[in-house]
Amino acid sequence: MNTPVPATSVHGYPHIGPRRELKRAVEGYWAGRTTAAELDAAAAALRRDAVAAMAAAGIAAVPSNTFTYYDQMLDTALLFGAVPERFRAAAAAASDRAGELDAYFAMARGSDAAPPLEMTKWFDTNYHYLVPEIGPATPLRLSGAKPVEEFEEARAQGVETRPVLIGPLTFLLLSKPDASAPEGFAPLDRLDELLPCYGELLERLHRAGAAAVRLDEPALAADRTPEELAALRRAYRYLGEREARPAITVSTYFGAIGAALPVLAAAPVEGVGLDFVAGPANRDALAAAGGLGGKVLEAGLVDGRNVWRTDLGGALAMAASLLGLAGGLTVSTSCSLQHVPLDLAAETGLDPRLRERLAFARQKLDELALIALGLAEGTEALGDRLAAGRPAGGAFTDHQVRARLDALGAGRPRADYAVRVRAQRQGGAGALPPLATTTIGSFPQTAEVRAARAGLRAGRLPREEYERLMRAEIDRVIALQEDIGLDVLVHGEPERNDMVQYFAEQLAGYAATEHGWVQSYGSRYVRPPILFGDVSRPAPMTVEWARYAQSRTAKPVKGMLTGPVTMLAWSFVRDDQPLAETARQVALALRDEVRDLEAAGIRHIQVDEPALRELLPLRRDEQPAYLAWAAEAFRLATSGVADTTTVHTHMCYSEFGEVIGAIGELDADVTSVEAARSRMELVADLRDVGYRREIGPGVYDIHSPRVPSEEEIEAALRRALAAVEPDRLWVNPDCGLKTRGYAEVEPALRNLVSAARRVRESLGS
Repeated sequence: MNTPVPATSVHGYPHIGPRRELKRAVEGYWAGRTTAAELDAAAAALRRDAVAAMAAAGIAAVPSNTFTYYDQMLDTALLFGAVPERFRAAAAAASDRAGELDAYFAMARGSDAAPPLEMTKWFDTNYHYLVPEIGPATPLRLSGAKPVEEFEEARAQGVETRPVLIGPLTFLLLSKPDASAPEGFAPLDRLDELLPCYGELLERLHRAGAAAVRLDEPALAADRTPEELAALRRAYRYLGEREARPAITVSTYFGAIGAALPVLAAAPVEGVGLDFVAGPANRDALAAAGGLGGKVLEAGLVDGRNVWRTDLGGALAMAASLLGLAGGLTVSTSCSLQHVPLDLAAETGLDPRLRERLAFARQKLDELALIALGLAEGTEALGDRLAAGRPAGGAFTDHQVRARLDALGAGRPRADYAVRVRAQRQGGAGALPPLATTTIGSFPQTAEVRAARAGLRAGRLPREEYERLMRAEIDRVIALQEDIGLDVLVHGEPERNDMVQYFAEQLAGYAATEHGWVQSYGSRYVRPPILFGDVSRPAPMTVEWARYAQSRTAKPVKGMLTGPVTMLAWSFVRDDQPLAETARQVALALRDEVRDLEAAGIRHIQVDEPALRELLPLRRDEQPAYLAWAAEAFRLATSGVADTTTVHTHMCYSEFGEVIGAIGELDADVTSVEAARSRMELVADLRDVGYRREIGPGVYDIHSPRVPSEEEIEAALRRALAAVEPDRLWVNPDCGLKTRGYAEVEPALRNLVSAARRVRESLGS
């Protein structure tokens, strides 16, 4: 051996279980089938399995405190006592473990008495976090011991872990002012009061025997102001200069660290973690800064967000170039592995040509060990494993798809919106009242619907019987909507397993997994498909279901598709060509479907882009190019229809202020957006930019089981009317209804329609 093998570390590991055991345990608790003790026992077993897997793979710095029942930002808020006023009484009254869990889940899901915390995307991923609410008077104190308890739990099984905390800067920057905060207040204003809480926690971990901790500051991958960088400097000077503490590594990920690098290089901490997958520019910045001196560099070399095998040669070359820039080198993942599925070994049905190109979380642990070994003993020590690290040959190419795109260019532009809206209101898409009511698309998926899909997939249910059951479900959903009084109906999507997977399973160039689950939020897990080659549509995907639904009613029915950006964002996408090129291929396939829907008599077509904000680059100088190709892809998908056809889009759980201009560039006729948890804050953005198309700001939050009252919905509509004229305002929930039950959905929609009628009548008078 030439040199000691470098240490290895992991930012985080999937905690949902190989068969979604956490989902069943949590949802069983919500339904009353699982006790608090049984839920805690199931969680402890999952933590033990994750720790054991990482330790067995030789990971030196095994993380702890990365497990969560719902969300780590929520856990951090509770850890430091940042409980909003509306939940404090319930939290204080909790006298046993069940009471504690109920208070915790109330903040995440809401209760009859209080709406939940707002939810939005974790940087540019498809994971959602709950947004803490912090005001000038929010009590901040160390109120829990979860990091210590999970450290001691792992120690009891013989593994010394490194506790992981969300860093103070990121925690405060991602929080929002509570309702009591005066104008101009920002949660970061409370930094100096929060730091002693972190300091006390570090001291407790030190007393418990923790040799090291990692504080995650992914907010440093975005543009930061001089004031924020000064706060960063102050925070880690305070924490680093404490005597009774473990060794500290401050880690960032999801991109280049930029101006924060010299601040961390000078901080009195022992290590700095950088992402060299999403932020290869970190290498040059590190060299320009003269390195980290005696600090350990934790180098993110294995992609924690995608499923392709690591280019071991490239990773080794990058690692070798870093060796002289720090006092030591640890080989790590680029970010937490919670963003990828658990184990490729479970996927026995994938094409072997594709399977050999993949690595899930368990396989990425082995890649870390190979990179560390190659650094210590040279590439010859890896033998044929180096060549096998990234199979050659490229992705599958479809020359016909590429020729069609070359010939089509950007597609034929639609007429100006003013021309289109006149055509639509003069009968093209059917006359509609002001404050037209609709839903986003999906209706609750009952146990019978899920059983029918599972039966078809397993070969137990003949296709003819499956289609009969789906048509019966569509009949029921259409009849219910007519009875409720909605103006524009949907077919309910009973045949769809997921808004991306459903289409991916019918598009060439995509592959689906059987067990490739990742967490989206809470107990909501998704199986992102794998986009590995050129994309095309062999046959229509939704047309017959939409045609059947329209035949069952005289009211207009919306056709429902998932847009090109979201098809990329919620998939594991090929990395051998620019995203913009892949987006155009997906858009071309969707364009064919849009035109077929119109030919089938569908005059409202919704192309959902909930991930438009999600893929926005974290650095501002990279954002215009992304927004340009994202809008172009949407227009390519939708520009083939007549002026009389109304094009809708939908977006949810994003900070829309940063992409509000791009929403107009999509050139949709109607845009429905999440606005319920943020109390219609979006309307101010709309007013400020002069948005003139039709808009449907969600009037109630479907991610909470509570049923909103008529008065609550009416108040939301009146807030929206402060910025949107009645003939441009649509009334809808903030997202699809798939995850809810009819016991919640039906009364909520009846209240929605009643509230819309009351407001409409008051405007008429």
